[in-house]
Amino acid sequence: MPAATPPPFTLEIEDRGSTAVIRCHGKLLAGFTDLLYVPVFHLLPTHKRLILDLADLTHMDSMGLGALARLYVSASTKGCELQLLHLGKKVRELLIMTNLLPAFTIVGEHDIRM
Repeated sequence: MPAATPPPFTLEIEDRGSTAVIRCHGKLLAGFTDLLYVPVFHLLPTHKRLILDLADLTHMDSMGLGALARLYVSASTKGCELQLLHLGKKVRELLIMTNLLPAFTIVGEHDIRM
């Protein structure tokens, strides 16, 4: 039996009490956005701050962008702050092009707001 192809997107969650850091790996593409949305959505009721670490996110399409926007709306509704860390050039350009960049809080190293 051939080995299953690994999904193009994976994440790791580091729980720090009221804050969780979600490290994203690979490509956030159509058909795989629930791999981000569902686990992060389940963190909303128990956390005040979620940090999406995008250092290892190599590509994001419009559906991936939609998942980020959905998470932002869900987090805002539940009184949780969603922040982006290590925003790559391509992801930043996509957020600028779609006028979504101002919606997100961008943090740098050591949680410094940018």
